[in-house]
Amino acid sequence: MPVARRPRHACVPSAARADRPGGGPVSDSPSTPEPSDVEDSPTHSAEGPAKEPSEARRAGGDSHGEAPEEPQDAVPGPRAAAGPPGPRPDWAYPEGAYKHEPLLADLRSEPPAPVRTGTLGAVLATGLLSMLLLGDGLAINLLIVAVPAALAAYFAAEQAGRRPRPWTLAWAVGGLALLAVPALRDAGWPSFLAVVGAVGLGSLALHGCRTWPGVLLGPVGLFEAVLSGLGWGWRGVRGRASGSRSGPVLRAAAVTAVLLLVFGALFAGADAAFAGLLGDLMPDASVADGPWRLLLFAAGVVGALAAAHTAAAPVRWDRLVVGPGRERGRVEWALPLIVLNLLFAAFNVVQLAVLFGGYDAVLEKTDLSYAAYARQGFWQLLLATLLTLVVIVLALRWAPRDGARDRSLVRAVLGTLCALTLVVVASAVRRMDMYVEAYGLTRLRVSVVAVELWLGVVIVLIMAAGVWGARWLPRAVAASAAAGVLAFGLLSPDGLIAERNVQRYEDTGKFDLEYARGLSADAAPALDGLPEPLRSCALEGIETSLGSERGPWYATSLGEAQAREILEDRPPKASPSDCIDLDEETSYR
Repeated sequence: MPVARRPRHACVPSAARADRPGGGPVSDSPSTPEPSDVEDSPTHSAEGPAKEPSEARRAGGDSHGEAPEEPQDAVPGPRAAAGPPGPRPDWAYPEGAYKHEPLLADLRSEPPAPVRTGTLGAVLATGLLSMLLLGDGLAINLLIVAVPAALAAYFAAEQAGRRPRPWTLAWAVGGLALLAVPALRDAGWPSFLAVVGAVGLGSLALHGCRTWPGVLLGPVGLFEAVLSGLGWGWRGVRGRASGSRSGPVLRAAAVTAVLLLVFGALFAGADAAFAGLLGDLMPDASVADGPWRLLLFAAGVVGALAAAHTAAAPVRWDRLVVGPGRERGRVEWALPLIVLNLLFAAFNVVQLAVLFGGYDAVLEKTDLSYAAYARQGFWQLLLATLLTLVVIVLALRWAPRDGARDRSLVRAVLGTLCALTLVVVASAVRRMDMYVEAYGLTRLRVSVVAVELWLGVVIVLIMAAGVWGARWLPRAVAASAAAGVLAFGLLSPDGLIAERNVQRYEDTGKFDLEYARGLSADAAPALDGLPEPLRSCALEGIETSLGSERGPWYATSLGEAQAREILEDRPPKASPSDCIDLDEETSYR
């Protein structure tokens, strides 16, 4: 797949429609470059207005319509030789005609201005809060640490002349909202997804990307800024310390913090009474945790500097353009897809008859049980949905692009395929529902159903893009993924699993006690409704995982706090032998 770089002065979305007669793609965007989500003003440094680099003219000429300059890596015409002419291989470049540039040279912004005092203060606050709050676990403390890091990025972007746009604010607010999931849920797996999603949305807010390369590669630019951000911050600190009025104050504050940290930890280790007094003011005063706290401080500072540097000088991933594939003839392109549509239609007719009321006869013919029939088909249908998305992407790349008739053909064929795929999605979800009715809900089952539903949302977005254009599609898909992760975390998967399985026990008397004992504290409210001694056996695993010591308020999730309250009001009271007997009696197996 050929990949080209945009000129440095252009930032145009890569989504294109096939409207140009004669086979050439026509972009959905206007002829003038669109501004990025975070608007850049002409001034990018404190020294003066930023000058447009000469490399920007190599691909497309300047803004006054002059002819583009010859690329530096092109072989120039014959020149007058300084000495007697000699043989030269055809593939050899004349000396000095080729200039190697780094891979991201055309994608980088101008170097940022020296870091301002407000940015340094926010970075320092991020490091201190990371050192003090993140050592005891993740909950509301992660959101507290993210606030000064976001302020550091805002101050850096403001100094660089970048003004936030609606999409930028939406990404930033969405990322902070995702960080609220660890504060609410004790389960680690939805919290991990939320943190990863917050990093992705943060990269979109910092880079201001709107195309597929920008949406997919944005986090790479964030991690790439770790080293450059660290050097940028050090130069700013050194400049402030040596040449500004705030230098003595910064030096005094740094020395004071180091002295308090070192001697406070030593005194706390020497006297228990002083340690208790200091513990009321600081989260931890243990000497043994000193290296770990310093590592957290360094991680907070480096992360905040990387975010601020990216906000001031982002990598322009939108300048990467994925060229369209070679268009195919109508018959060559449409015939395989029409046959695939017929296959989908035949399968969907059977599914509508089997899964929505007529499956008894099919089960009798196939000699499969109710649950086995459901389990047999779900994974194949999930894979079919994923492969359909791949087929749609490849079909759009090689679609015919010769006028309105080709556009109508592409929309009709791919629109039909998308509509039939939605029936496959519904069939897969229905099969999993049948399986859950027989064997209960688990983390894997609820996760794959969530993924299948999100794939259905993506297919609906693709259908909408076929009607209204695809320029908004990359950001819409990213927003739908973030919204799905947020809803998944707020829904409390472990609580949902426990609630569904408790209801299943009330209906059938079957309950997977061993699996319930491995759930997180989020499941405690639902498990509390079980009759004794099954309740005590189920909650005993949660009580063991929580331990007897409470964590600090900033490292305690709402789910953990609710579970501890339930366990304190009605402690589990069941013998191991009772739990073993109950497991054998109520098990699904």
